[in-house]
Amino acid sequence: MPKGKIMIKNKKASFDYFFIDTYTAGMVLTGTEIKSIRQGKASLVDTFCYVHNGEIWVKGMNISPYFYGSYNNHEQKRDRKLLLNKKEIKYLEVNTKHQSGFTIIPICVYINENGFAKMDIALAKGKKEYDKRNTLKDKEDRREMDRAIKRF
Repeated sequence: MPKGKIMIKNKKASFDYFFIDTYTAGMVLTGTEIKSIRQGKASLVDTFCYVHNGEIWVKGMNISPYFYGSYNNHEQKRDRKLLLNKKEIKYLEVNTKHQSGFTIIPICVYINENGFAKMDIALAKGKKEYDKRNTLKDKEDRREMDRAIKRF
């Protein structure tokens, strides 16, 4: 998990999916994109990853334009390339293409201690409606237990 200050999370991902495997991937960004991420101006809502020609891409990630960027500012929702080992990309491709119900979901984006933008992604399987209800019930039970402990 990241140690940096800036962390943009996909809060809905853990509610909608079971995480099978998680990976940390580097991101190929332009100068204005990394400056916007450092300001915390990015969103992972409705974002997913896909494999194309042996490369993994993230689609739908919104990085707001950099305020001080001029004519060379970036597009907000362009596809961005992720950096993983070929073995990891092949594993993700086989699981998403040949097994139904699996997808690749971004979990969070952060700046690591060396100043590079990293993205945690997960091979995930979608939850059914009753699984989501169970998740909410478990969360509420944990909250009730914490309240009871605080009273005593």
